Amino acid sequence: MSAVAEGALASVVAGDPADPGVRQRAGAWLTRVFEPGDPALARWVAATGQVAAVRSLLAGTAPSRFAAQAAARGEDRSLADLLTAARIGARLVVPGDDEWPGRALHDLVVASDRQGGGVERTAALVPPLGLWVRGRPRLDQLSDRSVAVVGSRASTAYGNHVSAELAADLWSRGWTTVSGAATGIDGAAHRGALAAGGATVAVLACGVDRAYPPRHTTLLERVLEDGLVVSEWPPGSAPLGHRFLVRNRLIAALSRGTVVVEAAARSGSLATANRARELGRPVMGVPGPVTSALSVGVHQLLRGVPPARLVSSAGEVLEEVGSIGADLADVPARPSSPRDELTDVARRVLDACPVRIGVPPERLAAVAGCAELDVLRVLPVLELHELVERVPGGWRVTRDRR
Repeated sequence: MSAVAEGALASVVAGDPADPGVRQRAGAWLTRVFEPGDPALARWVAATGQVAAVRSLLAGTAPSRFAAQAAARGEDRSLADLLTAARIGARLVVPGDDEWPGRALHDLVVASDRQGGGVERTAALVPPLGLWVRGRPRLDQLSDRSVAVVGSRASTAYGNHVSAELAADLWSRGWTTVSGAATGIDGAAHRGALAAGGATVAVLACGVDRAYPPRHTTLLERVLEDGLVVSEWPPGSAPLGHRFLVRNRLIAALSRGTVVVEAAARSGSLATANRARELGRPVMGVPGPVTSALSVGVHQLLRGVPPARLVSSAGEVLEEVGSIGADLADVPARPSSPRDELTDVARRVLDACPVRIGVPPERLAAVAGCAELDVLRVLPVLELHELVERVPGGWRVTRDRR
């Protein structure tokens, strides 16, 4: 980091830590010099405060490991990042801002405190240092009632249909869909919400000024009309491989629960489901054909310990993530039949009736295995339901019921 850049940044963060401009500049610098997912760093910044942490790093009084990481990223680009964001209609949201989704991210804070000191894995469960947000709605409001819908990039027509229908139906019930803007299930979920006239949140593993994959440039432009594009990385950041695993924990944390529609045995969407499970959020899976390799991962979730919840509709999803006793799924409708209301004796008599010729009540009693008096008692009921008719020779099934 150059001395000139250090001096420029130091003069800014020397101001009042409560000043939004000071906090923005400090947050922009931190998101540029540090990669997300380090529990020790997250705890140190949370305990110290972002502005004070930057001051400590610039003054050389910060822990040596963090100072070395910051120095490795070179000169200060925080002001340029904020200006780039402003040009594209984006903003940086940091802890303490009104828009910061603290309620949604609280479980990440708890998990970070529980994990211990080291970096246990690339996708460590730690809260973000800041979030670059592009779009008009407020992030805290849009994520408050949201569900993550994720799955395979190499999805089938079945998976695309189910994810799009889920997203559309969720929006019709007042819920937002969160996903990763990848090809396959992610893209289908975003499109389903958009087709229903709704908002959706796309969480990227690169800067919010980039479209990844590039073929989703138009899709992300449509998302920005009413929804949000979110990233932990500053503008211009590349979609490096490890960032997708880190990004998955954010998809899980920003939503009330995660639905996996299609996933192969090693699908990255299973990592999102596992992060949701570790955060104590509901994990759900949409079953697929047992012969489909793209449903193996989902079926493993459904058979796991604890098992994911099997869902097939938006109503069943909301029964898991919504308010207890309020967001209940409708009981699946089934075809009704006059037979449903019949007693056991009446069903036996109906089954004993021939379809072509009429037979007398005593013959029906013999076939049905009941008393002739019981047959005489139920025949009028069966006739009233137009299940049997009287013809010369006795009773038979009506023509419409044959």
